[in-house]
Amino acid sequence: MRTVWIAFVASALLGLLPSCHAADAERFVTNNTVVSRRDPAVNIKLTDSVHYVGTDHFAFTKPELGPFDAAELFAFADAGKDGLIRKYIWVQFEGYLPGHPDLHFTYDSPKHVTIDGLDFYEDIGVASPKPLKPGTDSKHFYSLLASHGYKRGDLMWVRLVHLLDPAKKRKELMIIYAESLAPTGYTAQQLDKGGSDHSKWAAIAAALSRRAIQDIHITRNIK
Repeated sequence: MRTVWIAFVASALLGLLPSCHAADAERFVTNNTVVSRRDPAVNIKLTDSVHYVGTDHFAFTKPELGPFDAAELFAFADAGKDGLIRKYIWVQFEGYLPGHPDLHFTYDSPKHVTIDGLDFYEDIGVASPKPLKPGTDSKHFYSLLASHGYKRGDLMWVRLVHLLDPAKKRKELMIIYAESLAPTGYTAQQLDKGGSDHSKWAAIAAALSRRAIQDIHITRNIK
């Protein structure tokens, strides 16, 4: 039974493989555009101020569940000569595996934005470099960037999540847009809740949201 389950998970993950060099790849990158032929079938054109770094595909697992969720991420970033990240855009396709039909995504952000006709939950925040929990998508993403010489500093970020099926909530497209906080003159600690300059955050966050939306363009991928 274990062999059958492993084969099933492998098959599910193969469906997420980027295989950028294959003519029949379901997802790949060309001209700073993530082309997805399913779930959802869209072209995501990103600003030229970031550069394609690479991709990763993986499964989330828990001891009590085994593999239960599969994801494929595409990383784009820009950094200074010191390697510190100035900007990144993280595009991720994710869905629960068929063996766990009762699981679904839950988002409670009251703010929504529309990008080229698609509705996204929007969350905005700040972050300073901290140890990353093994097995998380953040660990996969930042490890990929680190393998190409990118370093984390204090960042401000916008997380955008589009649910493909709002009723079932089992598949999503997530895009995270982040910029270095250095140009603002503030640290993450100063701008975060309870920080000495938290009163400045609302205006900074609103401008960040506008830049994120301007740097992402989505069109339907019609075969």
